[in-house]
Amino acid sequence: MASGADAAAAGVAALGISGAGAGDEWAEACPPLRRNLRLLAPDEVELAKMLLNEGQMHLFEHWAEPGVDDDKKKGFFDQVRRLNSSYPGGLVSYIQNAKKLLADSKEGKNPYDGFTPSVPSGEVLTFGDDNFVSLEAAGVKEARNAAFVLVAGGLGERLGYKGIKIALPRETTTGKCFLQHYIESILSLQEASCKMVDDGCDMKIPFAIMTSDDTNALTIKLLESNSYFGMEPSQVKILKQEKVACLADNDARLALDPNDKYKIQTKPHGHGDVHSLLYSSGLLEQWKSEGRKWVLFFQDTNGLLFNAIPSALGVSATKGYNVNSLAVPRKAKEAIGGITKLTHVDGRTMVINVEYNQLDPLLRATGHPDGDANCETGYSPYPGNINQLILELGPYIEELKKTHGAISEFVNPKYTDSTKTAFKSSTRLECMMQDYPKTLPPSARVGFTVMDTWLAYAPVKNNPEDAAKVPKGNPYHSATSGEMAIYRANSLILRKAGAQIADPVVDTFNGQEVEVWPRLTWSPRWGLTFKDVKEKVRGNSSISQRSAFVINGRNIFLEDLSLDGTLIVNSVDEAEVKVTGHIQNKGWTIQHVDYKDTSEKEEIRIRGFKFEKVEQLEVNYTEPGKHSLRA
Repeated sequence: MASGADAAAAGVAALGISGAGAGDEWAEACPPLRRNLRLLAPDEVELAKMLLNEGQMHLFEHWAEPGVDDDKKKGFFDQVRRLNSSYPGGLVSYIQNAKKLLADSKEGKNPYDGFTPSVPSGEVLTFGDDNFVSLEAAGVKEARNAAFVLVAGGLGERLGYKGIKIALPRETTTGKCFLQHYIESILSLQEASCKMVDDGCDMKIPFAIMTSDDTNALTIKLLESNSYFGMEPSQVKILKQEKVACLADNDARLALDPNDKYKIQTKPHGHGDVHSLLYSSGLLEQWKSEGRKWVLFFQDTNGLLFNAIPSALGVSATKGYNVNSLAVPRKAKEAIGGITKLTHVDGRTMVINVEYNQLDPLLRATGHPDGDANCETGYSPYPGNINQLILELGPYIEELKKTHGAISEFVNPKYTDSTKTAFKSSTRLECMMQDYPKTLPPSARVGFTVMDTWLAYAPVKNNPEDAAKVPKGNPYHSATSGEMAIYRANSLILRKAGAQIADPVVDTFNGQEVEVWPRLTWSPRWGLTFKDVKEKVRGNSSISQRSAFVINGRNIFLEDLSLDGTLIVNSVDEAEVKVTGHIQNKGWTIQHVDYKDTSEKEEIRIRGFKFEKVEQLEVNYTEPGKHSLRA
């Protein structure tokens, strides 16, 4: 990407304005700026010209005389430089894009005018069947050729948690945070994938994390204070996202910070920035030179995601998809975007996410009188987008060479009234990671992979108060439901593998009614794929509803185990442990916690429960060889 000065100079040249040595007549219309010109470096003069030519004179109107606030004036240009260099095409492009999108918004222009929706092609998987197992194997084999990208620019404020979201416990039986689970899952994929090569391999799977000003320092601290959770520091790359300028009105005049007249107000641009950051960082070309083939994008707090990764990557590899969106079955009109094929009257086609509140009217307007309706499966034919993407690296790089990672943007101003002439507060352009396919040619192979919601999707994004207001039967997407979903998924996986897992009981935490299954959790290296789990569950094992079971080791086998209580098994990878017999103890009980109870930690309060560890059996196997845990 061009530097700020280069981009500004290019913008100025395009407007036919001569350089800084041509006198200061160009600043005549803005006396406060003209009086301060001698303070400016040549590149700052070029930036000032660009701003005036883009209708931004108001930014200088309050500037004090030379000698007053000079440091703040320099600081203003430092910020302009950053804003200019971090946006594809610089501030000229940002302002011009904003003018067009704001005009479209004022007119009420429908972004889908001329498009007809249809059901795209994709794969619908059934957990545990032969096809699923073979796709998981294909995905694990491909994993050594993959890179992972986590978008983690958000704090947990919306959840009622002050820290970064990836530091939250994924579940509180072990207390492992989301980031630890993600890294351990990637490392398990890395090891399993290399084992599938005849002569082995030492390929390390790269892991990029997009942070923001809010999360950058805390993310680095979390990694460093935990020795990168076992990953080599060189595998991890941090890409910090910059914010974009706020817009004060329909003319795309940049908004000044209400607290500092020498600062432009900024807000996040959205996770779509990940594409331009990957492009400008040079990482994509580096990955390509190392023989990588796939880039997997995921978001910060879906604790079930890695259940879906092996089979979805297997679909990408076997179907040759350039773009594969992970999806879940979606009820008609459910508040989750639907993956849709759009065909324009001019012949253009694209397969993209259409937000649920736009999909129904679009269908009604194009010859579907029932709108977004369930089909014979009981679900909408338009699967639910969960914002996890698998892109084929080669075509991805070729596309970004054309766009420099710029993603189709939108603007969402809150107008003061129906005339749409003024905003309640400043707005900004936004972009979303999943809108990448909008610019692809019709020849691109864009598909989706649908998996059961219980297996693949339980995001944590709503605070207890908001979650409690969700209509009954709809997903809460809270810390409470996110943790309980992990126990449910693990219980159903073990059931499918042949174990007898007791039915759940229903309980209410923080006003949310949820199923409480046995608290089963395992490290990724124990159960990376369904085949792994099935091979380790033997005979006739049963686990009661009040039980908790932590499996922390690779070669731990359940054989005719009857568990009624809490069992924690830790073993080194070189040990092989058979867990058998009847194990019973008082276990851990679940205590209700009120989210307003400030005596509890935030990460507990937002769940509405905690475990009282009454009694447990914990065994540690630190020596290689065969061991048996027999009650």
